[in-house]
Amino acid sequence: MSPSSSDLTRLSACEMSQLIQTRKISPTEVLDAHLSNIARVNPQLNAIVTLVEDQARDAATRATQAVMNGDALGPLHGLPVVIKDVTLTKGIRTTFGSPYYKDFVPDEDAAVVTRLRDAGAIILGKTNTPEFAAGANTNNEVFGPTRNPWNAALSPAGSSGGSAVSVATFMSPLAQGTDFGCSIRIPAAFCGIVGLRTTAGLIPNYPMRLPWDPGQVHGPLTRTADDAALMLDAMTGLDPMWPISCAAPWASARDEMAKHKDAKDLRIAYVSDISGFGVDPEIDAISQKAALSLREAGAIVDHITFDCSDGFDVYKVLRGEWMAGQQMERIDLLDKFGPNLGGNVRAGLAQSVHDTALAENGREKVWARFREMFSRYDFLITPAAPVSPFPVEQNFPNEVAGRKLDNYIDWIAPAFLITLVGFPAGSVPGGLTKSGLPVGLQIVGPRFSDPRILALCKTIQSLHPIGTPPIC
Repeated sequence: MSPSSSDLTRLSACEMSQLIQTRKISPTEVLDAHLSNIARVNPQLNAIVTLVEDQARDAATRATQAVMNGDALGPLHGLPVVIKDVTLTKGIRTTFGSPYYKDFVPDEDAAVVTRLRDAGAIILGKTNTPEFAAGANTNNEVFGPTRNPWNAALSPAGSSGGSAVSVATFMSPLAQGTDFGCSIRIPAAFCGIVGLRTTAGLIPNYPMRLPWDPGQVHGPLTRTADDAALMLDAMTGLDPMWPISCAAPWASARDEMAKHKDAKDLRIAYVSDISGFGVDPEIDAISQKAALSLREAGAIVDHITFDCSDGFDVYKVLRGEWMAGQQMERIDLLDKFGPNLGGNVRAGLAQSVHDTALAENGREKVWARFREMFSRYDFLITPAAPVSPFPVEQNFPNEVAGRKLDNYIDWIAPAFLITLVGFPAGSVPGGLTKSGLPVGLQIVGPRFSDPRILALCKTIQSLHPIGTPPIC
């Protein structure tokens, strides 16, 4: 029996795909169900800021006809997907969260969007983000703030906050995000879903500036680890024209994930705080309990100390260089940028070659420490964020474990230290706080361990289901 329209959005992307492929539901039915849910939920949360209903209906009609014709179908055929509003979409407004681009409509797709379309996905709209993704709270002058579905007074974090909220509330089964500091992982943690910072090079970044830089990557945000693997398969692939592109060492992330579904004998290190900056005791307790519970699945889990605090200032220098490089074509707008973006760019412009050389040397030292740790452990698990969601009006939390904050970057150190050394990392819910807010675990592995990270995410989801947000 086919599910009712109200039940359709509650299916996983993998389930929807199977039902579409077997003609039990149509892409048009799937789209209609999600559009209905968007109309009901989005006004409360402001996650999808540009909805292209007519384009999506046309695409769904064509997708439905392809099914009826018996055409070859892509892995995402007929599945809605939302795209972060810093990622180019041909014919669909892309504002970068900036008032200077509020009416900008690109004439080309980013490479990752082309791949999603080629896999059969239906672009549903664009999701909210801070100005040029420079922020760990999703708010901008064009659209205002996005709210957390677990408590609308709180933030979903950033910068892929709109994408995370869209998926968590069943407005879309799949969402694309980008991650440089924490931008997929912490929104996933704050919204109680799965997010993956992918191995740099797996997904081409065209037309992003600084094409040789491995810092920013694209990745999936989904409700289940299986859905993340489904989306990952559609996005990855060698691109000979992208300078750091690489071929995945697996034929299918889903198949590779299935090979590693058993956590038995995995060697896992749990670290409460890799940054030395602090973590809320309740967050640490929930994260530690979820990590140690993997022993029930046969894993070997050690609670260890692993200090990367010397990477703290190193990352900030390299981030400043990257931010300045990204914005060089808009440098005449520097005085008009918001405080987050402007502050990052100014910091980058104030640095010397000596500063960046020292930072690269420091990065190598931190990387060497990770290299040694991964010779003893298969995975590292830490809290994805050191705090619970904070008020939506705030740019960043006031403090972490009693330590006052004076900028929006310091609190995301557990995530950006992983970016610093270039490893993939997943975010998966591991429990709820006493106030009913999700707590995410960050699972870090060596390069190209993406499917194995997702397999471990799936195990944790099975051990620690958290339910759905009250606003959905």
